[in-house]
Amino acid sequence: MANNKRELFLKRRMRVRNKIKAMANGRLRLSVHRSSKNISAQLIDDAKGITVAAASTLEKDLGYVGKNNVEAAAKVGLTIAERAKKAGVEECYFDRGGFLFHGKIKALADAAREGGLKF
Repeated sequence: MANNKRELFLKRRMRVRNKIKAMANGRLRLSVHRSSKNISAQLIDDAKGITVAAASTLEKDLGYVGKNNVEAAAKVGLTIAERAKKAGVEECYFDRGGFLFHGKIKALADAAREGGLKF
């Protein structure tokens, strides 16, 4: 029963995703991915299989290319909230994936809430 870090991450990710899909009720999913160098967020419509809005530190106009810190995560959260408003989305579910809800993930979620998204 020696689970490595990656297996535990994948189990956590599937547990979170299955709970979200069980109670989706047609709401969109705000999916977050964090790497060692960047952070990104997507607003996904699972029923249609499309991405409605996306934001990432890979975008040059945000000014955080190659940075993965709390400030960059907060900027991505505000940006995804703005783009969601333009797309006409106000409510969604927060899919943290297998990442723990603290630090950069929490900063992104709080900034998205401040930007007007409800989850």
